[in-house]
Amino acid sequence: MTSSNSSSRLKPDTRLAHSGRDPQSFHGFVNPPVVHASTVLYPDSQTLVTGGQTYSYARRGNPTTDSLEDAIKEMEGAAGAKIANSGLNAIALAILSCVKAGDHILIVDTAYGPTRHFADTVLPNFGVSVEYFDPHLGSDIKSLFRPETTAVFTESPGSLTFEMQDIPAISAAAHEIGATVLMDNTWATSLYCQPLALGVDLSIQAGTKYIVGHSDAMLGVVAANEKAWKGLNAVHGAMGSHVAPDDIFLGLRGLRTLSVRLERHQKNTLTVLDWLKDQSSVGSISYPALPTDPGYEIWKRDCSGSSGLCAFHFPDGTSQDQTHAFLDALQLFGLGYSWGGFESLAIPVRLKGMRSATPVSETAQSVRLHIGLEDPEDLIRDLDQALKKAFG
Repeated sequence: MTSSNSSSRLKPDTRLAHSGRDPQSFHGFVNPPVVHASTVLYPDSQTLVTGGQTYSYARRGNPTTDSLEDAIKEMEGAAGAKIANSGLNAIALAILSCVKAGDHILIVDTAYGPTRHFADTVLPNFGVSVEYFDPHLGSDIKSLFRPETTAVFTESPGSLTFEMQDIPAISAAAHEIGATVLMDNTWATSLYCQPLALGVDLSIQAGTKYIVGHSDAMLGVVAANEKAWKGLNAVHGAMGSHVAPDDIFLGLRGLRTLSVRLERHQKNTLTVLDWLKDQSSVGSISYPALPTDPGYEIWKRDCSGSSGLCAFHFPDGTSQDQTHAFLDALQLFGLGYSWGGFESLAIPVRLKGMRSATPVSETAQSVRLHIGLEDPEDLIRDLDQALKKAFG
């Protein structure tokens, strides 16, 4: 295994293949062992009382969890990383690590729906005031700061509507008042975006998506810089958060192929959207990697690639029945939540009740697509027949 100093000079693809692995520690086996355990035995009472060994109890980690946490830490350029049992759990742990009763947190209006639900239903019960802000604010977010503002939660691009945020500007403004900046980076992953390098303190991913990559395990990860690491580590331990070793193994296995999968997701998505933009029954497309997207310049500055998640919008006057007819006619696109796996998915975009700081049309008809690893020509044919069935 390479040293931390030498690994920092390696390219991302190489780090994905080697991070979190130390074959010589496990008799030369390429992959770390999957440790199933709860109790850890001590050699003597003195060691037990003083905690003088690497592992104390499986809830606090074992060689399997260490492997994934070390890999995430290395990929993110972080001071430390912690694993959670879902993306939402990772978001909750990250937020709880930097707010307390009486604090005020700003959350981007375009955040993942369950993030909003957590903020609206849990945080107020603990005396935390929640306020949503327009994703286009940038440094103007200063106008929303209060004396008790301690955290700013961002997500770029935004869920469902894909607005890009000026993360460096937001981070610089927040740090002027000592606030912690959090970012949900699930869309781009640490391969295509480095939030900590943009000024973020806590970088979050729903590992269920692209890290696992095969729609067969739930996982969340949080990476912290030096400022935020102590709080994250403390809350993670106090909450008893623990992920089953088999799920961590699937996350480690998925991590090794993240680069080649994302490259294919990106290529397929651009191919499909290049066809979709010319269809008369499609009004516009939301995907930051397109030069026509309003967030393109920020995406180009802050990201080195794009993933398979996008949305398109039907023309004004399209009915919900037509949208449902389109979705029901799809044969290769499954109708289901989540994304990031090998398969293509589609869901209707419902913004009612999902925005409060930004004006949105609650009657506009849109569809979110996840473009999978199938042949894009087959996906285009499927979209084409579905559009024809819905619109004639």
